Amino acid sequence: MSPDALNSLFSLCIGFALAGALASGYQAMAERPAGFALLGEGVAPKTFAAVPFLVFAAPFIIMRNTLRGAKIERRRFEFVMMATVLAGFWSLMSGTFVVMTLRAAGVLA
Repeated sequence: MSPDALNSLFSLCIGFALAGALASGYQAMAERPAGFALLGEGVAPKTFAAVPFLVFAAPFIIMRNTLRGAKIERRRFEFVMMATVLAGFWSLMSGTFVVMTLRAAGVLA
């Protein structure tokens, strides 16, 4: 496996792990699952604070909603695959940002 492919795989895994940790932490604190409805609560500081949270927690939320929809609503395979690719790409991008930030801080070599 090339170093670039390994780096991308690492970023993808970090992105999904961070998304899962954020969403699970939110659910533990708020006693309700995180969702995109956090943005629909009007113009308030709480809504603006939800934007960075959702940027990093979105891959987990997308996959949770997609898998529940596939099981409960019998969604088509194409829709599930498209949502999986979207969540994977989003996770790759957020993971890349986290890895770059850790490298800039000197935590990673």
